[in-house]
Amino acid sequence: MTLHADVAELLAVAGILDVDVDAAIADEHVRSAGYQRVVSVTASSRSRDRDRVIVATILRDPIEIVSKTAVVALVDTIAMKATGPAEFRQWSAEQLPEINQFKTAGSREFIRRRIHDWLLWLSIEDGHVPTPVELVKATDWMQRVLAEESTSPAVLALLAESGSSKKIRNIAKNRAASRELRTQ
Repeated sequence: MTLHADVAELLAVAGILDVDVDAAIADEHVRSAGYQRVVSVTASSRSRDRDRVIVATILRDPIEIVSKTAVVALVDTIAMKATGPAEFRQWSAEQLPEINQFKTAGSREFIRRRIHDWLLWLSIEDGHVPTPVELVKATDWMQRVLAEESTSPAVLALLAESGSSKKIRNIAKNRAASRELRTQ
């Protein structure tokens, strides 16, 4: 398929009629914005049946950063909607054959690490307290997200002690201290 046909199909399937396909082909910023809208519509659907086809189509874009940005947005949105780690693990496993089609190893690894981060987040939300080894495998981004948003005193204590940066350790330490004050 051609880029024109891919973009036209993605927009049509998502019901997005106000994006000029020719403009999207000519300008990767317009195309990227269109992909973001496609991802939003796709993620809001109850059905996950077309996700792999959507990812495969987006990955045919000739500008890898455009496709990578869209796939990361889809991964993030699906992870935030997942009911738990098992559901997200199954969904992400279904996407891996497509994700392996990224041209560069760096993009493939980035998406795999993002999936790993979300699996850690979801397992923590499900009550798991990570080990220091599990925490070290999380990216700085996920450690910061956990430090800023986790409500688990055990996770905050672990991050305060073993976070990958001083900033993460301080955020976790301050949040843990403020949670302790609220419980007293």
